[in-house]
Amino acid sequence: MAETEGTAVPERLLITRTTTGDGIILVTLAGEVDLDGSSQLREVLLDSVESAPGTVVDFAEVGFLDSSGINVLICAHRAAKSRGVWLRLAAPREAVARVLRLVGVDALIPCYPSAEQALAG
Repeated sequence: MAETEGTAVPERLLITRTTTGDGIILVTLAGEVDLDGSSQLREVLLDSVESAPGTVVDFAEVGFLDSSGINVLICAHRAAKSRGVWLRLAAPREAVARVLRLVGVDALIPCYPSAEQALAG
């Protein structure tokens, strides 16, 4: 029987923000979207929807999404809608897609199979 020392550390959320040639912002996430990283994600997404005609959030490398992450997405969607710009989600893994479906975020924010498709709209 193997023993493990110490406590499990949640996977840190890494956020990368790039701007395409036409001004669209691609926010690429890696890790877990939970309470620890949600405030940083909120800042990035709100800044993105305030400064770009559209924002894509790439979930391809996200393995976990909790209610704090859902709240960030809804807040960013509202901010985008109030500015008349768009927010799209891309490439969620099945566990994340299931959460998005369960709470109805997939009906509120368009969700695409890949970042390329979300960028193309």
